[in-house]
Amino acid sequence: MAVPTRVWVGVALAVAIRPALWWPALRQCARLAPQCWWRRAPFLPIPDRGVVAFRLSTAYGTHGVATVADVLRYLNWCAARQ
Repeated sequence: MAVPTRVWVGVALAVAIRPALWWPALRQCARLAPQCWWRRAPFLPIPDRGVVAFRLSTAYGTHGVATVADVLRYLNWCAARQ
């Protein structure tokens, strides 16, 4: 299960205009990034596809897709827990 590019772009834009979500978003990216990500191309902290697929299937089922609103709700929840 892949996340459509429009969702990734939408999340990036939505977080960019909400400074209160910058740190929670960075923390979640760091938690999902593979260990020693800087040693392997493309040298970006991109989470493993298998991890993303597992997280999405447990949250939305086999055919569900995350929405920008869902990700923002999750980041707000993360921010409230800090």
